[in-house]
Formats: sequence, C-alpha cells, structure tokens
Amino acid sequence: MATPSLQDGIDKAGSPIRLLWKPNAEPWTPEVVEREYAGWRQEQAAWHEGIALLNLSHHMYDMWIEGPDATRVLAEYGANNFEKFAVGQAKQYVPVTRDGKIVTDGILARHAENKYLLSGVPASQHWVRYHSEKAGYDVAFETDPSSAFRPGGGDPKLFRYQIQGPQALDLMEKVFGGPLPQTKFFHATPVTLDGRSFEALRHGMAGQAGYEFIGPWEHAAYVHEAFLKAGEPLGLVQVGALAYTTPSVESGWIPSPVPGIYTDPELADYRAWLPLFGIEGKRPLSGSFFSPDIEDYYVSPYELGYGKLIHFGHDFHGRDALLKARDEPRRTKVTLVLDVDDVRRVVGEGQDPGFVLTYARHRVEASAGLVGVTMQTASIDPVGTVLAQTLIDPAHATPGTEVNVVWGEHPGFGTEPEADLGFPRIRATVQPSPYDWHARTEYRRDA
Repeated sequence: MATPSLQDGIDKAGSPIRLLWKPNAEPWTPEVVEREYAGWRQEQAAWHEGIALLNLSHHMYDMWIEGPDATRVLAEYGANNFEKFAVGQAKQYVPVTRDGKIVTDGILARHAENKYLLSGVPASQHWVRYHSEKAGYDVAFETDPSSAFRPGGGDPKLFRYQIQGPQALDLMEKVFGGPLPQTKFFHATPVTLDGRSFEALRHGMAGQAGYEFIGPWEHAAYVHEAFLKAGEPLGLVQVGALAYTTPSVESGWIPSPVPGIYTDPELADYRAWLPLFGIEGKRPLSGSFFSPDIEDYYVSPYELGYGKLIHFGHDFHGRDALLKARDEPRRTKVTLVLDVDDVRRVVGEGQDPGFVLTYARHRVEASAGLVGVTMQTASIDPVGTVLAQTLIDPAHATPGTEVNVVWGEHPGFGTEPEADLGFPRIRATVQPSPYDWHARTEYRRDA
C-alpha cells in the first residue's frame, strides 16, 4: 500500500484546515529528555541567573547537503545572502514560496565550499530536497530524523548541548582549561576536550551568553558528563522538556509557522511528494482564532522579523513577492505580557496555573475588534506571568498598548469564525519582541 501524501490527506479531509484543525491539541515538547530535572521554574531561572544545560540532541532533524550544486540550490530557494556566508558560519535559513510566504526556517551551517548542514523541523529540508531532485541538481543528501522518528531507533549522528546563562563563560573556562577563542555570533570554532574534537557555535535559544556544542555522538556521554561535573560547584541546572520550549517566547523566535504550501496549484506535485504523516500534515492548529482559509495562517518572513536576512542581490524563488511585500503594511511581531490576575482567574481557575504552554492561535482584540493573533504562549517564571509571541496590526504595536487575549478553543467548522462564544478575556500589555533585554540589544551585536 502506497504511503499517503499530504495531498491525499487534504483531499480526504476536504481542505487543509479540516485536516489540521485540532481543538485542545497537546503542545509539542522535545522527545527523549526528561520533562523536568530540577523543576521548570528553577530551570528557567538558571539561564537568567546562573548556568543552564539544554540537550538538543534528540528532537531536531538534520540534513547534510553536499555537491557541486549545493550552494546553488540553497541560494535559488532561500532568501539569504550566500555571497557573505563563510565556512564555519551558520544562518537562519529563510525559504519562501513564490508568493513570499515562509515555508519555515532552519539553521543552515556551512561546513565547506559546497557542504552544508540544515537543522531544525524538516519542512525547510523537504523544500530544498524536493526542488533539488525535481530540477536535477548535482547534490547529495543525507538525513537523520529526530529520535522519535528515526527508523529502527538508534542514536543520533550528532550531539548538541547548549550552555547558557550569565555564568556560562565561567563554565567554559573550567571545562576547556581557559577561555574559548573569540567567536562571532552564529560562527563556530573548533574545540578539543581530552582528545575529542567537536565545535562550539556561539548561539543559544535563551538569548543569553553561551554556546551550542555540536559533535559526533560517540563523544556525547563524555562531553555531557564533563559539563555536569564542572558545572556542579557553579550551580549548573539541566533543562527539561517543559522549560526547553519556553526560551523562544523571551528571545523572539516564533517556532514552526504554518508553511505557505497548501493552496498554490503549482505546488500540487510538492504536496503529492510530501508524506501525510509529517510536520506539514500533522502539526495541529487550534485556539480562539479560526478561519476556514489556510491562507489566513500564512506569514511573511518580514512579520517574523527576518527582513534583515533577505538579500535581493541574487535571484531566488519568491524574490518578486518579497520585493513587493517589503513596502506593504504588515503585522508586527510583539510580546504580550498577560495580566497576572487575569491569568490566575481564567487559566488557573483562581489559582496559580503552574506551567502554561500553547502554540494555539488566540485572538487578540481591542476596541476595533480583531487586531492580532498569538503564535506561542508560555509561563515565564522569572518574569512572573505568561508571555505570548504575537503578530499584531501596526496601529496596536506600540509598547504599553493594552489589548485583550481571547482564551478558548473555537470548535471549527459549523460555527462562524467571528461568533461570540463567551470565551473569557485576558488583559495584556504590548511590549517589544524579543522581550528579553539581552536578546534584544546585545545578543547579536557582533554577528
């Protein structure tokens, strides 16, 4: 029996929204690692006040791209600047459709002149591989799925450990016997630990000082133990799956936006190529915002804050649409700070709600009605409340603006999108994105 495709799933469901709409869907958390080690509150505090160790080894997909046409295919289907892309550098890869909508992002690291590693959720990997195979580019691919989806189980090819927080550099000196070489943001430097070679990428999800260490899985246990042993007297805290999902809410990164691939007739073959049981067919939509039109969920890279990554000095798929969108009005990415009392009343039923995490699209309203949509919402204990990464109309994007978040789950088809379902409102105040001061001001200063 043939494996069903994304297009098969859409056809059977009747529409992309009918396929993806799943009220009260469980939020994604990383696979394999413990849900909590010291408790999510203490783990969040660690990257603000001390040292946090985050294990990224199991939940990311990796795809190696190598061959004479590797740079060509990545440049033709991504909006980034490949003229300024050094070996040893990494970039947030920005692939877009011909309509200028994001497919999704990924971390692209250049390992050699024509060798790259693309990591993250697999939607961007699917995009690159499909177009490469369709056009017959001279390039080879090697993939390593996340541990939950690796055929036959087994270990990852790479380990990834992030060390983040104000004392992260102190730990580096203890582990490596001195400071690491001066490294620009999103650049890697080779390191050696007791004869084991790997790399240190200056990058971190928490928007704090630190590095991501990446190397062959055979060294994973040794490196992990070295960090734990050296970090114990410094108060190092391991971060579990719950707290791991939350740094993006502070650092301004919006994970897994809806790929803009479901409606373009020219992408019918692509949808027939994609498996149904993948991120494009199974990442659910829910929340108080509902539209029967999947295009209402598409986003521009400009809305996500990726405008500075777009390079018009080369021709690429979607270039004309992005040129047009550059000067058009669009939503602004902001952080909503939810009112503490309202969170207790609405989410916690009068009590501290504990850990809150949702990727639901909740309506954001003002006196004018709908003015925005939340993209990810989570408890941030060091802040003392719940924050929501949100796309909002420019007229309501000024810090200090007061809005309301509609908290509830629209049932979907059979109920009008704008129906008043009696959902409670949570007062919220607009603040910048990234919310974290370090992430907003100094994190990328020497990129």
